[in-house]
Amino acid sequence: MSGRTDAIVLENPEIDEELGESVKGALSQRQILLLVGNCWVSYRGRASSKLEPGERVVLIKEDGSILVHRPSGYEPVNWQPQGCIFRSRIRNGSLRLTASRRKPPESLHIDFNRLYLFSSMKLKDIGEFSLHASEEDMQKAVLLNPSMIEAGFKPISFEKKVEPGFVDVYGVDGNGRLVVVEIKRKTAGRNAVIQLSRYVRAVQGIVDREVRGVLAAPNIAKGTQRLLTTLGLAFKPLDPKKCAETLHRSQKPKLADFFES
Repeated sequence: MSGRTDAIVLENPEIDEELGESVKGALSQRQILLLVGNCWVSYRGRASSKLEPGERVVLIKEDGSILVHRPSGYEPVNWQPQGCIFRSRIRNGSLRLTASRRKPPESLHIDFNRLYLFSSMKLKDIGEFSLHASEEDMQKAVLLNPSMIEAGFKPISFEKKVEPGFVDVYGVDGNGRLVVVEIKRKTAGRNAVIQLSRYVRAVQGIVDREVRGVLAAPNIAKGTQRLLTTLGLAFKPLDPKKCAETLHRSQKPKLADFFES
């Protein structure tokens, strides 16, 4: 497979005016910019941080976001969101990159005194992104946003051990009744209903109050609703994709999470 004709890749480049022009050109054309080398970082804005010299990976994206990564760990140690204004300069054999924002006013300064790799290019990505959730993910999403089960629902615990097994989510509804929630990632059938019924009976045997059972799944198999009604249980449609989106939103990093003490 042939490589990209618009890509620039330099190994162990000298930090000189020629490199400076390559950096400025890539920034002005809003290209993907990848730099690997020894650098130190400082941030000023809503707080302040300093990162002492070390070998790191710096990635600047086409939307004006920038991330500074250590050699290990998936989270950046410093970052700025999209919309940054970039400046660069070469002075005394060092490259300085500055990423600034006006609202809120903040700036990130990165100084390289040695580069092992410089790369710039344009990328095209029109692929659709789809989120998928496991049953564990769906459970976490319900704990983060209990209203996905019903308004007023408040979880008390999860993976509660009862005689037949473990209750996915255990809580109280808006009327003070205990609720046992059984979560299924795919279409729930007769076995899921029977499993939930056993959990409800087990909880009823150890508490002196009304206990409800809710089966949460994308959908239920044909004929399952009749069995749910017969056993006095309820069904709540729970979309794995919406659960994944809930988790995704909750895991978006905040700038303060990456400040260096």
